[in-house]
Amino acid sequence: MKENSDNSADPIPSEQSTSRPHRLFLGLEWHRNDLGSLLFLVAAFLASYYFSHLLRFEFQLAGADLQRFLATVGLVVAIKTVVFVFFRIHQRRGKFVTFYDLLALVQAATVSLLITVLIDRVFLPARMIPRSIFLLDWGTTLIIVGGVQAIGRAIDERSWRLLLPTDKIPTLIVGADESGEALLRSIIRNGLSTYYVIGFMDCAGERLGRRIGGVPVLGTLEQTCQFAQRYGIREVLVTAGSIPGRKLRALVEKGRQQGIVVKVLPSYDQLLRGVVAIRPRPVAIEDLLHREPVELQLEQIRRWIDGRTLLVTGSAGSIGSEICRQLLRFEPARLVAVDRAETGQFFLERELREKATSTELNILLADIRDRSRMEQLLGEFRPHIVFHAAAYKHVPLMELHPAEAVKNILLATRLLADLVAEAEVDSFVMISTDKAVNPTSVMGACKRAAELYIQGLKQKSSCRWVTVRFGNVLDSAGSVVQVFRQQIAAGGPVTITDPRMKRFFMTIPEAAQLVIQAGVIGRSGEILLLDMGEPVSILDLATEMIRLSGLKPGEDIEIQFTGLRPGEKLYEELHTDSETLLPTRHPKIRIADQTRSVRQDFYNCIRHLERITEGDPAEIVEILARAVPEYQPQSPFSRVRRKAA
Repeated sequence: MKENSDNSADPIPSEQSTSRPHRLFLGLEWHRNDLGSLLFLVAAFLASYYFSHLLRFEFQLAGADLQRFLATVGLVVAIKTVVFVFFRIHQRRGKFVTFYDLLALVQAATVSLLITVLIDRVFLPARMIPRSIFLLDWGTTLIIVGGVQAIGRAIDERSWRLLLPTDKIPTLIVGADESGEALLRSIIRNGLSTYYVIGFMDCAGERLGRRIGGVPVLGTLEQTCQFAQRYGIREVLVTAGSIPGRKLRALVEKGRQQGIVVKVLPSYDQLLRGVVAIRPRPVAIEDLLHREPVELQLEQIRRWIDGRTLLVTGSAGSIGSEICRQLLRFEPARLVAVDRAETGQFFLERELREKATSTELNILLADIRDRSRMEQLLGEFRPHIVFHAAAYKHVPLMELHPAEAVKNILLATRLLADLVAEAEVDSFVMISTDKAVNPTSVMGACKRAAELYIQGLKQKSSCRWVTVRFGNVLDSAGSVVQVFRQQIAAGGPVTITDPRMKRFFMTIPEAAQLVIQAGVIGRSGEILLLDMGEPVSILDLATEMIRLSGLKPGEDIEIQFTGLRPGEKLYEELHTDSETLLPTRHPKIRIADQTRSVRQDFYNCIRHLERITEGDPAEIVEILARAVPEYQPQSPFSRVRRKAA
């Protein structure tokens, strides 16, 4: 309690804590602002009606015409004042004025016109107001009131300062679309007055010659550096996520050659969630590897998730925790997060409590290899859907500890799946890896065996068994990006096993979203592949990270090649030659169709592995190779190194 009381340097006064005199002062201030706006409207209505008469009578207002004006001006101003107050025009000010406020202004002026015409033609003894006056007064009212509001917004936004760009940094905005327009408004409104936007660069080339917010669309994305050189521009601004990573990499590289700095500003989604400040930052590795954003079939996911109980294993891990976050975007009745990592679960609960507004949240400590504990949890919570993300993932460590890999990946999956089948769960979604394809590592072989076991349950249980297979996740715990970042911070060297090595990458949120989407569309027994895009050279990744740190590869930071470690591949694969890829209704998810059924010998090998987990590591590798025929062991415990087929 004391900790909370100490963090109140700038409290927001609540209704209970605000004193009565203070509330009265705020109310008077509010009414004073409204009164000022109301007086302005009355003055504007008088001026508009008088100017309309001057125009109608060619600036010769006298005699009977002047008498008609004086006889009707009070009525017209009163009607317009009442209508404009009804439409709350007097409360629309400054930088908050939008198109919809101008639309409300048109509606108020039109309603005022119609009421005035009705009263003049029906209730007054004679038609005192000429017809042309109605239209002239309607137009001048819009011009005067709308013009003053527009000027107020321009002053609030300091838009006039764009006319004096001498003290600003000239820049180009990449993206002549909604993101680019939002970025321009952010520059104007949110304190980025040091920038002067010369023009937009259109990624699609469809808006050339047009203007956005008064700023011209100069050229295409490929012409960015050309126009930057022409106008003496040294900084180019890009909205995060607005262009694919490969195009951003090309722009950064070309800009680097010509001395042009590419900076990134937050996306509109990030601004709405309040997770970033509106300040340009250097390009990050996540920007360079960015791919087209995932479009989820939200309605289908809602029908699958809303109102149901969900269980996630491995919830303290990078993927498991992100799956939990993504699931809370919907409205499950209950989310059960299971992991044996105490610290990870502690911080996960602190984070998710703020997001689980309508979902009952249960963050639990449990080992999925503990049969009695998992039986108790499945019986108590009776989940409808299970996402299985718990597993070891580091290839070199698993090569040295094959028994632990078998227990934590294969046998743990078998135990959990059997219990799920007994508990009559509706759907089971297991996360696999590209290392399960033609495996050369113990970790990959265990994952492949787990895939086969889950596929085999299709014939034995009414549960829908779905496996989702994808490659590396960018910046997950212990990933290559984190290793490189630590090595660069330490001054190098950056170590790479082989200059030819390539890997598939996707971001953590993208992977979690597609796992959930795959869980919706997958049929029982299917292995679904996530579209990983083009593989990325690890050498290029390291080089870019060094450059993004403001250093030079080979000069400031040395790159060393250490050779392949046991179990590692030069190139990862997402499917085997025997798997025929089939499309799904989502463009980024495919089916790895395989006609081969699970052999009885496979189950015999699983039982054998369970008996010898405390035995000879070489025997474990040998039995694992028998269970997964495509496994080509490179383990130091392997008795026989099989040749590639």
